[in-house]
Amino acid sequence: MPADHVVVVTTVDSEAAARTLAASAVEARLAACAQIVGPITSVFRWEGEVRTEAEWRVECKTAGDRAGALEEFLNVRHTYDVPEIVVTPVVGGSPAYLSWLVEGTR
Repeated sequence: MPADHVVVVTTVDSEAAARTLAASAVEARLAACAQIVGPITSVFRWEGEVRTEAEWRVECKTAGDRAGALEEFLNVRHTYDVPEIVVTPVVGGSPAYLSWLVEGTR
């Protein structure tokens, strides 16, 4: 059973890219709110080597029934070959906030 509310997280390589992605997701009503965290340091293996890069995390709060559309939206607009997109269910929270979250995606 899908969660009623989720946080969808992705990372990008610049603050400008994070701002663009966050704003476009909210404008499209796929997220009620998007927060940008960064810069963060990411260590990962890519093309056979370990890399360390600065990234910005974009955390999109959305209704569970919008998560698939948001994931597709992020995949289309992302500059990475294999973007990080992680969906985490929200298991509790302020009823007023969660109601606002759903309303913001309609």
